[in-house]
Amino acid sequence: MKDYDVIVIGAGPGGYVAAIRAAQLGLKTACVDKWSDAKGKASPGGTCLNVGCIPSKALLDSSHHYHDVTHLLPAHGINTESVSLDLGAMMARKDKVVQNLTRGVLGLFRKNKIDFVHGSATLAGDQVVNVAGADGEQTQLRGTNIILASGSVPIAIDAAPVDGEHIVDNEGALAFDAVPPKLGIIGAGVIGLELGSVWNRLGSEVTILEAMESFLPAADAAIAKDAAKLFRKQGLDIRLGCKVTATRVNEGTVVVRYDDEEGARTLEVDRLVVAVGRRAYTDGLGLEAAGVALDERGRIAVDANCRTGQAGIWAVGDATAGPMLAHKASEEGIAVAEMIAGQSAHIDHALVPWVIYTHPEIAWVGRTAEQLKADGVEFTSGSFPFAAIGRAQGAGITDGSVRVYACAKTDRILGAHILGSNASELIAEAVTAMAFHGSAEDLARTVHAHPTLSEALHEAALAAGSGAIHI
Repeated sequence: MKDYDVIVIGAGPGGYVAAIRAAQLGLKTACVDKWSDAKGKASPGGTCLNVGCIPSKALLDSSHHYHDVTHLLPAHGINTESVSLDLGAMMARKDKVVQNLTRGVLGLFRKNKIDFVHGSATLAGDQVVNVAGADGEQTQLRGTNIILASGSVPIAIDAAPVDGEHIVDNEGALAFDAVPPKLGIIGAGVIGLELGSVWNRLGSEVTILEAMESFLPAADAAIAKDAAKLFRKQGLDIRLGCKVTATRVNEGTVVVRYDDEEGARTLEVDRLVVAVGRRAYTDGLGLEAAGVALDERGRIAVDANCRTGQAGIWAVGDATAGPMLAHKASEEGIAVAEMIAGQSAHIDHALVPWVIYTHPEIAWVGRTAEQLKADGVEFTSGSFPFAAIGRAQGAGITDGSVRVYACAKTDRILGAHILGSNASELIAEAVTAMAFHGSAEDLARTVHAHPTLSEALHEAALAAGSGAIHI
């Protein structure tokens, strides 16, 4: 049995980052992960690198290029009459990106002298971890500290059982061998919108069925309303208040039955994607035997510093409460490694940015106008459209706007919300300002290069105060 200062279970964004940081701090570290590629070889990176963030973004970018070439480049004076789609090449590129990054994680383990064990881990008590190796070997490890980073899996629904061919989850939707003429998606959340965008750009007629009456309720209402209009304009048929009651496959066609305000209805599609969310993955970890408790939603119960109720056992990422975001998991992993090493660490979950990688992108940090009103907070607001930004005009990416909310008394920024091209990059400026308790005036007095898209954030901050300049 090998002894370690830290054993990390799971090599997703929370796990592998925690392992690297622990090793950097001089702790003897091992990481156990069971992900395998098509050839059975270790493929660390968890859902994010293998079947989530990375492959979906690769396809989002590829499909965006295809859409631009076929729809937008003629306006720039570029003739694109002979353009065609090679889906096989697009998928091969996506797979190559995944392979490069998962191999990169293995390289980082070697560089930082982390022992990587390919297999399934189970807690055996007394800080012992049993590992059933991918090759059939059984190994025991003992760690002074154990970090659980087991991630999450798609939520299944009885009304639409996944068969891997006609009815699929997000993993299956990233590996279609042909563009479905008609694609149905259950769920208008992040995954549903991103996958719907991919296949809509490539030629599918996409219908999204969402059980909730409101669109993107987690986002700022004004931003969500504008986004819904843009997505429908792009061709996404988003239907709200639709509860799927049953599905069946009939001669290659998926028949979906659902109820809406008008009663029972039917939708026929060639493929159906179930994207109703994800749940914490704790199967087979041996948590009960180890005395590690779960919360009411089946997530590993932790305190504000990611400690479970058992000494020396920590948990981070999707397996715990909070947004299921890769960067949230990574920051928790770093913080836990630093706390184990005796350092001070702080995780400000209120400043975790959210991003939806549609086009235009949606990104936000902090509170929405609705949350501030519900809490009785007096605030000022400033908004600015990308249509009034010179760089956006020149690039032909004028959809969307920026909104900034600030405390009416202190001017401290309380929330920033962006619908627009490159929102995923622009939101970092707002996160930084808020991390240092910045005010809208601080942001307004920060010099922004011209012409850039970031000027929209600058103008929105001005609008929250004395007024924007260019509108």
